Amino acid sequence: MYTHKKSLGQHFLKDKSIIDRIIAVLQEETFSNLLEVGPGTGALTKYLMNLPAVNFKAVELDDEKVAYLGNNYPALREKIISRSFLDMEKPFDEPFTIIGNFPYNISTQILFKTLEWKDEVPCIIGMFQKEVAQRAASKEGSKVYGVLSVLMQAYYDIEYLFDVGNECFDPPPKVQSGVIRLKRKAATVNYKSERAFWVLVKTAFNQRRKTMRNAVKSLFPAEVLQDEIFLKRAEALSVEDFARLTFQMQ
Repeated sequence: MYTHKKSLGQHFLKDKSIIDRIIAVLQEETFSNLLEVGPGTGALTKYLMNLPAVNFKAVELDDEKVAYLGNNYPALREKIISRSFLDMEKPFDEPFTIIGNFPYNISTQILFKTLEWKDEVPCIIGMFQKEVAQRAASKEGSKVYGVLSVLMQAYYDIEYLFDVGNECFDPPPKVQSGVIRLKRKAATVNYKSERAFWVLVKTAFNQRRKTMRNAVKSLFPAEVLQDEIFLKRAEALSVEDFARLTFQMQ
């Protein structure tokens, strides 16, 4: 038996049709190394661990679930990394795909963590709280477009795949969920530096109700701020717009 730990955001997927859909999406990709984040009680894991010609690992923070998985799926015992995904070292020396029903309380942090390995992670397939999934995939002009959208889309093409109702989980979360797929772009946007890009994006959205001219005035010379683009709010700028502006930062 096992317990559900609210502090770890545990809502275990139980709907077989949703599991089948996620596996089908994964099998559209080509990969040889696969990391599952938050396997929980193994709803997805029992299918992932048996994929042919795939080096599989799973990372799980909860010692109780690590023990449960080891007892129920003995072949997993050498494949489980018992720690937080946010603190772990890179799990493979070669490129790897990431999949998971991500804990909702750290799902945004999980996406930002993957950016540390973006050159080695060509694909991410994940279940998120619907609001986070929509934010990651949204385009400029959307009310939910923000820091997460811009920073992830600078490196990945993001596709919102389908909704998942709360009745598909045990226990049911109070929110709806969504599955998204992130595929690494062949060529990333051209910016002055990654640091400049991140600083600009975070500063702009930190005061998203202000025009860019007021929100980011500390980052640009006064004459540059006269450009009409600075009359817009951050949510109106594309990923490419932000990247282009980094070359004019002081």
